[in-house]
Amino acid sequence: MDFIGANILSVSQFERADIERVFNVADAMTPYAQRDKVTRVLEGAILGNMFMEPSTRTRLSFGAAFNLLGGTVRETVGITASAMAKGESLYDTARVLSGYSDVVCMRHPKEGSVAEFAAASRVPVVNGGDGANEHPTQALLDLYTIRKELAGNSRTLDDFRIAMIGDLKHGRTVHSLCKLLCLFDKVQITLVSPPELAMPEAIVEKLRAVGHEVTVTDQLETSIAHVDIVYSTRIQEERFSSQDEANRYRGRFRLNRAIFTQYAQPNTVIMHPLPRDSRAEANELDTDLNEHPSLAIFRQTDNGLLVRMALFAMLLGVESQVEKYSREVNWFSRRNRI
Repeated sequence: MDFIGANILSVSQFERADIERVFNVADAMTPYAQRDKVTRVLEGAILGNMFMEPSTRTRLSFGAAFNLLGGTVRETVGITASAMAKGESLYDTARVLSGYSDVVCMRHPKEGSVAEFAAASRVPVVNGGDGANEHPTQALLDLYTIRKELAGNSRTLDDFRIAMIGDLKHGRTVHSLCKLLCLFDKVQITLVSPPELAMPEAIVEKLRAVGHEVTVTDQLETSIAHVDIVYSTRIQEERFSSQDEANRYRGRFRLNRAIFTQYAQPNTVIMHPLPRDSRAEANELDTDLNEHPSLAIFRQTDNGLLVRMALFAMLLGVESQVEKYSREVNWFSRRNRI
C-alpha cells in the first residue's frame, strides 16, 4: 500500500505487510506520545476533524495525535453544528473542508458516507466510523494492543485465541477487527452474543474461509475459559429502532472480577473499545476490574495515540523525519511519574 496521500476507509485496504509497517512506525512514536520528547514535524499542517456522531476517545485521540506531531486541529461536532443541517451535500462539504485541511477525519452515522465524502475530498480522509459498517483505526489499535499484550505472554498474532462478546451485529469495531484477523494464521475465534445480535454471517464465512476456527455461542462463562483475549463490547443502542428494543439485551453478558477469576485463565487479557456502559442495568465490564492487571482497556486508548500518530505521519510522508524535528520536553509531566 502507498500510504502517502491515501484515504483510510476500510481495513480491506491493508495487507499484512502494511500492518507491520504501521506498527513499526507506531512503536517509534512512543517517546512523543509519552511526552518524553516533542516533535514539530507537522508544524503548519491542519487536521479537519468532522464528527457527525457523538465521540470522546476517537475524536480527541485523532486531535491529540495530530497535535503531538506539531499540527493544528479544527473541529466540527454534530450535524446540527454544520451546514449539513441546511441541506449541504457531502460532496460540497468535502470540497470546502478539504480546502481548509491537510487531512480530514470523519465520523458519520450512515454506512458508506465517509467513502462518499472522500471521493470529493482534495486531501486524505480517515474513516472515524461510518454507521455500523467499519472503524478501521480502532481495529488497527486493537490489533496493535493484542500484539503487545500477547508478546508479554510469549504469543504472537498467529495461533492465538480470542472471544468477542456482546452486540456483534452492530459493533463496527469487531467487524473491522475480524477482517484484519483474516490476514493472520490459525486464530481461534469465539463469538458470544444473543442470536439476534450475532456477527454478520458474511464475516463469519470470511473467517472460516481463511482457515480460522470459529465458534458461535450465547454462553459467556465457558467461552472465556481457554482464550488469550476477551474482547467485550456494549449494546449499540443508537443502532436500534427503539430504546425498549436495546433494553432487551442490556446486561446480558456481564463480566466482573468474580466471573473472570472463576472461569478465565489468570493471564487472559480483557479489552473493550469503549465507551463501556457502566450503568447498573448494563455494566457489561464491571468497575471491580478497574485495578486488575489483565484489564487492558486504558492501554488500548494509549495505543490509539501511537497508531493514529503513525497513520498521520505516513499519510503525509514524514515518518522518517519525526526525529529530525524533535527535542526534549521542557515541562513537568506528571503522567511519566505515576
